[in-house]
Amino acid sequence: MNILLIGSGGREHALAWKIARSPLLTRLVIAPGNPGMAALGECVAIKVTEVDKLVALAQSMNADLVVVGPESSLAEGIADALMKVGIPCFGPTQTAAQLESSKAFTKDFCKRYNIPTAAYETFEDIAAAKAYLKTLPAPYIIKADGLAAGKGVAISNDLPDAYAELEAMMSGRFGASGARVVIEEFMTGEEASIFALCDGETALLFGWAQDHKRAFDGDTGPNTGGMGTYSPAPIVTSQLLDITQRDILDPTMLGMKAEGNPYKGVLYAGLMVEGGNPRLVEYNARFGDPECQVLMLRLKSDIVPYLLAAAKGGLKDLPAPEWHDEAAVCVVYAAKGYPDSPIGGSIIKGAEQDFGEGVSVFHAGTSRAEDGSLLAAGGRVLNVCARGATIKEARDSAYDVVSKIQWPGGFYRTDIGWRALS
Repeated sequence: MNILLIGSGGREHALAWKIARSPLLTRLVIAPGNPGMAALGECVAIKVTEVDKLVALAQSMNADLVVVGPESSLAEGIADALMKVGIPCFGPTQTAAQLESSKAFTKDFCKRYNIPTAAYETFEDIAAAKAYLKTLPAPYIIKADGLAAGKGVAISNDLPDAYAELEAMMSGRFGASGARVVIEEFMTGEEASIFALCDGETALLFGWAQDHKRAFDGDTGPNTGGMGTYSPAPIVTSQLLDITQRDILDPTMLGMKAEGNPYKGVLYAGLMVEGGNPRLVEYNARFGDPECQVLMLRLKSDIVPYLLAAAKGGLKDLPAPEWHDEAAVCVVYAAKGYPDSPIGGSIIKGAEQDFGEGVSVFHAGTSRAEDGSLLAAGGRVLNVCARGATIKEARDSAYDVVSKIQWPGGFYRTDIGWRALS
């Protein structure tokens, strides 16, 4: 098979790493890719939002499958454009991708189909939003309606801070994405990330993990796109998976189909779990980042048949995927100043050596200098991932690798996996 992979981050590097191991693969092209992916396939400098150029590339290489990594490509309608020229796409249509690209769409959808989630209201008027905040107890949850690279959620412990966050969001911090906001009830419990592959009819469970959203140790600091993950997560029991399938995933598949928007691709359900009962925090229309990285390390099955079946149909005919018994941990190495103002351009040494079996350093935001040096070129720059017999063993291995990377311009959390180990 000829496969085109769209994206340039750590999630896409992990997908490329796994796809490249498939015996079904003939040719892997990545657009735009990054320095780490260059060893796995052919990188072509096309932006993920340049839909027409991406479709032309898929046609020129006779792509049998296009795998979409980032949400921005989906929001621009890449799946719709590929459908028009008859190329299978792993990823939902622009309308179906609203499950991620619009918080208000998803909350209203949940209300229509009785999917458990937090109580909420949606606002485009700042005065009305402030008045609603006054009626709620602290802490306050404010979300930009549109895409904001995983950073469009504010959690405030008092009203003055909530007002400030609201004003910043609605006055352009996230551009047009924050013109409309969702204010919702604060949910208590423990978070979990559950993934399902979908073909418009079937939602097939495809791994789970737990993320660390806050920038600093002890779950402090601003919200980020994710500072580290581990899988499996003890909070995710077989009973929780059954409830999630019954009360969240299956109603979503049925509802999207009934409304004329059958969902294909991967559906990422971010959950809040309390007393064994899940409520939906949000949906993402793509693999989580950095959850995807630990899933790819643990996945024993060839991923390509599953990606193709999600795109073309037939997931119900495939067996449940096989997983390594080992745990996996990902530590995100971010540029100082992330998430607000990451400092780019610093040199990274030691990240590209062979660290041995069960260890992978995925590039999330890197570039090459003219002399070949590896440079920081993003907020989250490296994903240091390792497998181990236990979460502790995997974590120790990941942090051992982090200690061997020479990058004074970076920082990382030292407590990834603390919930599982406490």
